[in-house]
Amino acid sequence: MEEKIWIGAHTSASGGSFNALYEGQSIGATSIQLFTSNQKQWQGRTIGEEELMLWKKALKETEIRHIMSHDSYLINLGSPNEEMLQKSKTSFRGEIQRCHLLEIDYLNFHPGAATDGTVEGCLNTIVASLLEMEELILSGNTKLVLETTAGQGTSVGYTFEQIQSIIQRVKNHFPIGVCIDTCHIFAAGYDIRTKEGFEKVLQEFDQIIGLEHLSAFHLNDSQKELGSRVDRHASLGAGKIGLEAFEYLMQSPKTRHLPKYLETPEGPSSWKNEISLLKNFAKTVISHSL
Repeated sequence: MEEKIWIGAHTSASGGSFNALYEGQSIGATSIQLFTSNQKQWQGRTIGEEELMLWKKALKETEIRHIMSHDSYLINLGSPNEEMLQKSKTSFRGEIQRCHLLEIDYLNFHPGAATDGTVEGCLNTIVASLLEMEELILSGNTKLVLETTAGQGTSVGYTFEQIQSIIQRVKNHFPIGVCIDTCHIFAAGYDIRTKEGFEKVLQEFDQIIGLEHLSAFHLNDSQKELGSRVDRHASLGAGKIGLEAFEYLMQSPKTRHLPKYLETPEGPSSWKNEISLLKNFAKTVISHSL
């Protein structure tokens, strides 16, 4: 039986969440990421019965699985500003509820930003915010997934130690994982340009966080240099990372089975080609660690 490779992109839910599934099908995706609501608005939308029915129909027709939702860009679960924090928690609860309704596998979120506070204070607030939602999180099967960040501005989550600081304090309350964004970790200073380099980074991840918490990847090349702390995505092979890193991810037994989502800037026509390229990479398996 042929191994299933879970690869896709962040597709458009314009006109209804089900449209993201059909766009995924059109580019050869087996997985997708989507926004369940407008990512630039605080007020989340309500998903009605008709949309839910069309979503379930599209799921059956497309056979797309390992679906990931990305939360609103406005949410900051680590904000030192009480008004902003309360708005963020309300919005995040809405994200969880929509994911449960659609039976989405993963809810990916940026940990937070310290703004005018401290990194330690931000991490503590993120943990407290998540623990407040334990009952809601456990009321469905959606797994929360922390996204590694580039460390731009005051964002936290750009070191494995910061991610682990959150995970170690919530993992016994509900399932939590990590989504490695290749552009972000490269910009944060993790050198993944070669297969040997990526293997070393994953060994470090395993030592600090544990590979059992690695749930998914965002696949993006980087416009900016290693350690720049600037988040600018590029198409695969068109940036400072290069194709060898993505070849490794599709071939290594540590990572080939994990769902992967393109967020490269050129859109569906480019994603179709990139998905084809990644599937071709996956035809070869690295049989042992480098």
